[in-house]
Amino acid sequence: MLGTSSSASVCSVGLNPQASFSRITQTILPFKAAVHCRKIVTLRRCRRPVTLSSAVARQHLQTASRCRATSGNGAVKDFGVEPGTVSFILLAGGVGKRMGASIPKQYLELLGQPIAMYSLQTMASMPEIGEIVIVCDPSYRDLFRKYYEQLPVKPHLVFTEPGKERQDSVYNGFVASNPDSVLVAIHDSARPLVTKADVRRCLRDGLEVGAAVLGVPVKPTIKEVDSDRNVVRTLKRAALWEVQTPQVIRPALLKEGFELVLEKNLEVTDDVSIIEALGRPVRVTQGSYTNIKVTTPDDMSVAERFLSESEAAIVEVNA
Repeated sequence: MLGTSSSASVCSVGLNPQASFSRITQTILPFKAAVHCRKIVTLRRCRRPVTLSSAVARQHLQTASRCRATSGNGAVKDFGVEPGTVSFILLAGGVGKRMGASIPKQYLELLGQPIAMYSLQTMASMPEIGEIVIVCDPSYRDLFRKYYEQLPVKPHLVFTEPGKERQDSVYNGFVASNPDSVLVAIHDSARPLVTKADVRRCLRDGLEVGAAVLGVPVKPTIKEVDSDRNVVRTLKRAALWEVQTPQVIRPALLKEGFELVLEKNLEVTDDVSIIEALGRPVRVTQGSYTNIKVTTPDDMSVAERFLSESEAAIVEVNA
């Protein structure tokens, strides 16, 4: 765990970084954090069927229609997330042991570019994103700068170092973010297929409720077992969702949540679990099954197929 603020050194590109952060101390305090993995949450289900083979193409081709809402009189209204008000924290400090590669999985090439750069490009193209805080080992900063300089739109770019555990890295990113941001969005860099449409809906829900996370209804049957792997019970699939990222939280809530985690020495498995510990509501925003986390060689193959289908569909429409 981290014990001093030296591990959270901040490097800023673009605008001048904030001289001080009023909402939270810069001292990095240790706390317990479980290793981040797939998480299942329960809530009332509202299923929207998704076809895997066409989901990516549909997401890209219908972005505009899915990012709008209509009032009772048919007038179009936006989600209320103003341009430049979101701090986007990109977690890129993992080591990727399950991939079995010589470099962390988020830096492996996927159809010609590192996996992490897909999220960088997607978020930089969204007007709502005012800054991107990249949490990575300093040795990879130049790689991010290289792709950042190629972006047609360049949000404020900030670097900070990862912590020992995932939640330490989130904390470092939060401390380094703009204290005036309306929302903080936290995303795993190993999820290159997230779409702007899904992110925008999650931002809207986060703004409305205080915290939101992308998720999809669970398809397989899930059984709870005991220490001997004997079945204890079969969970009701209709109430189970698998959560993804980004996870969107109002900064004041996230600060309050971190304070509780530190005070109570709590273990949390993901970012919105911090808000759950406060007893505050968290909304699961309907996402896409294609927003996979690339953690194994098989995941790489699936991601390549999804990306190829998406690119082919866009070419066909533009032909």
